[in-house]
Amino acid sequence: MDPAIQDTLDPLPLIAGRHEDESLTRVIFTPVWEKTRRGWWFLFVLGLGGTGVLVAAVTVTLAQGIGAWGNNMPVAWALGITDFVWWIGIGHAGTLISAILLLFQQKWRNSINRFAETMTLFAVMCAGMFPVLHLGRPWFAYWLIPYPNRMNIWPQFKSALPWDVVAVSTYFTVSLLFWYVGLVPDLASLRDSSHSRLKRIVYGIFALGWRGSTRQWHHHKIAYLLLGGLATPLVVSVHTIVSFDFAISQLPGWHSTIFPPYFVAGAVFSGFGMVLTLIIPARRLLGLEDVITLKHIDNMNKVVLATSMMVGYGYLMEAFMGWYSGNKYDLFAVTNRMFGPFAYMFGLLIICNVLAPQLFWSRSIRTNLIVTWIVSVLINVGMWAERFVIVVVSLHRDFLPSSWAQYKPTWVDWGLLFGTMSFFGTLFLLFLRFLPAVSATEVKELRKELAEHRAEATAA
Repeated sequence: MDPAIQDTLDPLPLIAGRHEDESLTRVIFTPVWEKTRRGWWFLFVLGLGGTGVLVAAVTVTLAQGIGAWGNNMPVAWALGITDFVWWIGIGHAGTLISAILLLFQQKWRNSINRFAETMTLFAVMCAGMFPVLHLGRPWFAYWLIPYPNRMNIWPQFKSALPWDVVAVSTYFTVSLLFWYVGLVPDLASLRDSSHSRLKRIVYGIFALGWRGSTRQWHHHKIAYLLLGGLATPLVVSVHTIVSFDFAISQLPGWHSTIFPPYFVAGAVFSGFGMVLTLIIPARRLLGLEDVITLKHIDNMNKVVLATSMMVGYGYLMEAFMGWYSGNKYDLFAVTNRMFGPFAYMFGLLIICNVLAPQLFWSRSIRTNLIVTWIVSVLINVGMWAERFVIVVVSLHRDFLPSSWAQYKPTWVDWGLLFGTMSFFGTLFLLFLRFLPAVSATEVKELRKELAEHRAEATAA
């Protein structure tokens, strides 16, 4: 067979090069062991500067209320809720990669699960800011929590909004536990290999006395699988509940039964887009090409392509049902999205979310890092545009033309979005500096399985 054709047909490796456990440990832990680079400090300072913008925007919001935002009537929900849904969606890929692929025994998750899990935690932290600020009086946010109190004030359980609190807080708690349980063996390895006494003490505290005994591994596997089983329904439930914030209303453009599966597919889509945006430069800068191979990029791009088609189907069904229903208000909502004042946002989401991922039908494109990174950035932009179209464009033209209003965000709106992105990046830089970005334990376990498989194939 032609060597070029054979190279195309051969499967890509999950671990590149010839490695033993010691060399894998060195590859994965070197970014933590080595001296902090100047590039890291430069990016960290930029992130702190952007976080300062977030602090300023939050301070103005607390001092003046949400009147500092561009919200008006009827656009009572605007960038605050747009950003909330966008960040929650980004956090979905972590649970999908970690929990669902774990239960289905998909080994390609082993090198990317910690990236995704960490991204989930930071994205949910960013998302949680917006509904609290949007309350207007965030110091009363605890009223949303259902607990017995002397004033007999309880949340309205018929509304999906209080359920957001339950779903998001549960999602964050389970994701945090899942991330931490998987991290414990690597924390113990860092404790034993660190030359600094302070690092040994800190890593030792968080390693919880891990010694790698058979009994500890037994309990670790059980806890990891149980948390994976708990986290799996959250992939569906969290964004389904977020979609109910819109779908249970009577507003044209929101009142749709397709929203729950459409939101879940969009969340996974945007989450994988963010994972690719982060992992492609990180693997190059941290020297992780041998453990995060083109196989991982290829598989993630396949998921991106599949979820892009689901999202595109959702767009098509929204337009079809607006026409097929015969309801003039629903039809107007559809045409207003396509040809109204914010038509450019609709065009942007179609280009970024539907057209750009179609490049991934080609394997050569799926394994092209530059093209993949550009498309992943476009996906993040497109999914934000989609949430803007759903929230703002559906509201700015209501049933009566007399109540129509144009929306224009203020610097506080943009400051909150830019500030949360900077805060997210700052936290992620700290993670890359002080914790292994790849699970050394799972990668070494995978190496042994691959070696056994090759030995069996050779013997046969």
